[in-house]
Amino acid sequence: MSKRAAPEARRAELIAATARVLATRGAAGASVRVIAAAAGVSPGLVTHHFGGVERLVEATYDHVAARVGEALEAAVTTAGESPRERLAAYLDASFAPPIADPALLATWIAFWSLAQGGAAMQASHAHHYAGYRARLEVLLGEVGVAAERRHLAAVGLTALVDGLWLELCLSPGVFTAADARAVVAGYVAAV
Repeated sequence: MSKRAAPEARRAELIAATARVLATRGAAGASVRVIAAAAGVSPGLVTHHFGGVERLVEATYDHVAARVGEALEAAVTTAGESPRERLAAYLDASFAPPIADPALLATWIAFWSLAQGGAAMQASHAHHYAGYRARLEVLLGEVGVAAERRHLAAVGLTALVDGLWLELCLSPGVFTAADARAVVAGYVAAV
């Protein structure tokens, strides 16, 4: 990247570098100096564009969560018009690239750990997960799940998908993405 990159391009590069650092070094290794080195810029640019590492990590969380959301929505869009297929596609997308990715897992684990430590990260986490659950509630409604059951069904599906995704990324030889999809489909059928 040139020395005089456009501000949005520079911000994007810093966000990408932060995601790489979180994936390789975890939350504890995400310092201004390390991120700046990974981006090939001076540490002062982190402060200039984000005010510090905390806001940069928050922006990275927002960026990564948006990419995950885009992948989920793309799956729904390609599933067609059937409400059951759309719900299945939304859930199944977590077990396929780009979401089922060890680098994303490492980054997401760093986000989870940081969400426990600061109000801003907790708010980002709450916002993104609320959006995921809200989308699930809409899809559950489209397949006929009663309104009073949708919220808890979405909470249960979120926990189930997260747990299966975590295990699939950590121990890929234990079960397959198809196995994970089957477990989720069984839960949906029970709902």
